Amino acid sequence: MVSRRFVTMAALAGMLASIAVPAAALDRRVKIVNVTGYTMVRFYGSNTGSDSWEEDILGRDVLPSGDSVVINFDDASGYCKFDFKAVFEDGDELIKEGVNVCEIGTFTYR
Repeated sequence: MVSRRFVTMAALAGMLASIAVPAAALDRRVKIVNVTGYTMVRFYGSNTGSDSWEEDILGRDVLPSGDSVVINFDDASGYCKFDFKAVFEDGDELIKEGVNVCEIGTFTYR
């Protein structure tokens, strides 16, 4: 005879298995590709809940045209949407707001 407790636990396990993967477990790595013809000298990626651009992710490095870099945007905030700001050697800045890093694998600057 199956106990009532066992049936309840089995039902609970089935419900838990059907729940979608939590946002904290999503892959937030994105390949940033530069094909602009100009070297990217700074790159910022801040979650949409942030009031600032934070630090330059490239640091001392640059991203020449034709190259790419993989960046992990997991900042432990749980956010999937980030604003990107790229600064190029000629002084141009390109800003893209609301990029869903949980859904894309590559972001290309053209």
